[in-house]
Amino acid sequence: MKRCLLFIMILAVLLCGCNVLETPSTVPGGSDYVPGELDAEPVEVDFASSDSQMFTDADAVATYSESDSAVIELKGSGISSNANSVIIDGSTATITRGGTYILRGTLDDGSVIVDAGKDKPHLILEGASITSADFAALYIREAGKVFVTLAEGTDNTLANGGSFTAIDTNTVDAALFSKTDVSLNGAGSLTVVSPGGHGIVCKDDLAIVDGKLTIQSASHALDANDSIRIKGGSLTMNAGMDGIHAEDANDAATGFVYISGGVLNIEAEGDGVSAALHMQVSGGTIDILAGGGYENGEKQNSGNYGDFMGGGMFPGGNRPSKRAVTTTATEDTATSMKGLKAGAGLLIEGSTLTVDSADDALHSDTVSVINGGMMKLASGDDGIHAETDLNITAGQIEITQSYEGLEAKNILLTGGKISLVATDDGLNAAGGVDGSGEGGRDQMFGGMGQPGGNRPGGMGGTSDGSVVISGGELYVQASGDGIDANGSIQISGGYTVICGPNNGDTATLDYDISASITGGVFIGTGALGMAQTFSANTQGVLAIRANNQSSGVKITVSDSSGKELLSYEPELAFSVIIYSAPELVSGQSYHVTVGSQEAELNAS
Repeated sequence: MKRCLLFIMILAVLLCGCNVLETPSTVPGGSDYVPGELDAEPVEVDFASSDSQMFTDADAVATYSESDSAVIELKGSGISSNANSVIIDGSTATITRGGTYILRGTLDDGSVIVDAGKDKPHLILEGASITSADFAALYIREAGKVFVTLAEGTDNTLANGGSFTAIDTNTVDAALFSKTDVSLNGAGSLTVVSPGGHGIVCKDDLAIVDGKLTIQSASHALDANDSIRIKGGSLTMNAGMDGIHAEDANDAATGFVYISGGVLNIEAEGDGVSAALHMQVSGGTIDILAGGGYENGEKQNSGNYGDFMGGGMFPGGNRPSKRAVTTTATEDTATSMKGLKAGAGLLIEGSTLTVDSADDALHSDTVSVINGGMMKLASGDDGIHAETDLNITAGQIEITQSYEGLEAKNILLTGGKISLVATDDGLNAAGGVDGSGEGGRDQMFGGMGQPGGNRPGGMGGTSDGSVVISGGELYVQASGDGIDANGSIQISGGYTVICGPNNGDTATLDYDISASITGGVFIGTGALGMAQTFSANTQGVLAIRANNQSSGVKITVSDSSGKELLSYEPELAFSVIIYSAPELVSGQSYHVTVGSQEAELNAS
């Protein structure tokens, strides 16, 4: 069944002093038009993991006995130890074998180095404070793996003074720098300060099981080549670049992030969490401020990237928490300022996630899958973006600020509760080159209601984007199009509410191939000028022109028995109403009121 909204005015005709509502007329389009078939299958991800795969039993071992351990005493400008496996050279201690080592005391300007071959030393930070003016406080040059335990009830510090002087062929650029796997655990605390580089760098896998970490860094707070894995602890990060960054420029098969627990508070000039490969978030509480927040969305890059605490060395820096970005970066130097960013796939299965970002709040260069969690997102660009497929099956998502709420080539909603506010399109299925919703309606219309208008069908119908809604709850408040598909729209279930603006160049539904509804509830309001309704339907559809109505005007629909099917007060002014529900039957009459106006209208 085909329909394009050539609306008859519902309030303009006066008979006997009463306003009369009328049903819409048909627009030429060809009775043989058939909507395109859409693939509504959810995307399968091949990188879903579990704690048992990501962590070993040894990662969680925080117990130790002093009688069975070597002790390294830090004494201001000097170091002492009771172990032959610890070589002391002035203010540098080098651990050469496996075993358990307790570090305590203060080292004013020096380093602890691990050079233990294939052994796996266990370091206990028991009230240790290590500062190096021009090198890493803790440097792990060689080991099979190193376990670092923060002793319960102790405060520990690893700090760099602002510069790094090489002592070998490795480029050391972090307060804690490791060439091998590192695991952090324990119930104590660790403060990492690095005003001249990264906080913690691991050239292999970095695992965080427990502990209270506070990281202040000019560059990335946590940086690893192969992976960063977090399942517990409390992490507070203030980074001049990314909060968490996993990437190996020499190996495209590495660089993933896995988070299943913990409490993370991240303030970053760049991305909150960035993975060159994929990212999985299965739990935890995560709060991210990226690039100064959505208020800096006009820039979407940071001229202050790498500016640690306003350029001043911690703790004297004076950077405000939401500093305006005043410089303009070129394309070559532009810096990503996203909340969560994955290069090969983003999977969210659970978490309490709050993001305020200048660029996309959640972003994937390929596929994004959301199977649960509670999210509150504010973005200067897209709320959730995927280059190919965005699948949402469950979860509670609130997007309070965005340019476009959900954007992907293919958007599939099968469950969850989503509410979003967008200054442009609510949902944008951008087939081919993303033009942020441009092209579709302007290319396809020969004019609203003009006999020459060739929509549905469009100009060749070459776009392959899709929006498929089969379940869940969706509320959209958009200043652009409610749902914009450079391709097709298919609704077969769920509860969808679109509240669009009363602007002439926007539409509640905007598509260039087809829009079908075969199930679910759809309530849409918006502007008249570019309006479209469903091109195919197996349940009744009411498409009504309502003249210019103010926000809050009540809309009701009742059946012939007087049963109220719809009572709705749009939050924005409107001129068009589109309503479809399983209770509506094509050809049957329904009583419609819009404010003080009422009429009997037939569903199409």
